[in-house]
Amino acid sequence: MAGASKQKQKLLRMEQLFKTQTDENNVITGNELIDILEKEGIKAERKTIYDDIATLNDSGITIETVKKGHSNAYFYFSREDFTGEELFILASAVASCRFLTTKKSNELITKLQRITNKFTAAQLGRQIYVAQRSRNKSINETIYYSINTIQNAIAKKRRISFKYYTYNSMKKRQLKHGGDAYLVSPYELVWDGDNYYLTCKCHNHDSIIRYRVDRMADVTMTDSKIAVFTDDEKRELENRRSIFSMYGGERRTLKIQFANELMDVVIDRFGENVECTKNSEETFVVTVEVQISPTFFGWLFQFGTKARVLEPGDVVSKAQALLSELIDLY
Repeated sequence: MAGASKQKQKLLRMEQLFKTQTDENNVITGNELIDILEKEGIKAERKTIYDDIATLNDSGITIETVKKGHSNAYFYFSREDFTGEELFILASAVASCRFLTTKKSNELITKLQRITNKFTAAQLGRQIYVAQRSRNKSINETIYYSINTIQNAIAKKRRISFKYYTYNSMKKRQLKHGGDAYLVSPYELVWDGDNYYLTCKCHNHDSIIRYRVDRMADVTMTDSKIAVFTDDEKRELENRRSIFSMYGGERRTLKIQFANELMDVVIDRFGENVECTKNSEETFVVTVEVQISPTFFGWLFQFGTKARVLEPGDVVSKAQALLSELIDLY
């Protein structure tokens, strides 16, 4: 009975073998396949193997045929599956993602390894270089589940509650507002600067606010329906997506001058469609809309004399005041 049961599993086992043991660079002959199956107690012959491969192809599982010496050899191929290159990109993104803990990143990479052949899986398992900034990964294991709760609440149009913390000078977590829970109407999750943010209407403050998801605790979906967003609130929520918006600030249109050598940086930050004009042999000017915040000035000041705000005047004055404060500090 056991032998008969194994024979019934032959096609399933062959499919698994082709998907996990072969690719275009690692093929298997009919005789090699017969030997593998027989070691597992599955009887196979050359003619039935050919028929079985034809059956797999007829069922939509593509088994390609090539020559290996004088013999036919076979490997699994699918345009619908992830390629090795695509999986490596996904594995690198998972490994470097700061909001995922190291444990969760490893779990996800292991799952990616399971959906490909052993050769690609081995490549995914090798050490992936991650820049030091990305190595500062989250220690908040619950963020994974917080995101799921928030997504469900958005889909079901339900309010959520949570507690929110920051770090004090001793690097200890400190709950805001004495540990009282926030109640919000979630709008959307936004990925910005290696972090997830929730844009929402906060009923504690009766205003549009963004919260970092990795700073949330005890995220719970309530039975209450979300608030109806006014047109002004919807515009403000959309504004929260904009450049440097995750840290708030007034939305303004600026003219910024950059040295020619910073064109790559400008395109990386603002995109290829940014409005740009040449104003000297060494510089160009872009017109962009941003939200004025410490994060924006921090980004701008890193370029030293190679970048400066030209207009409007009040933003120029604000930049001068910030720089004066820094000079006084040192």
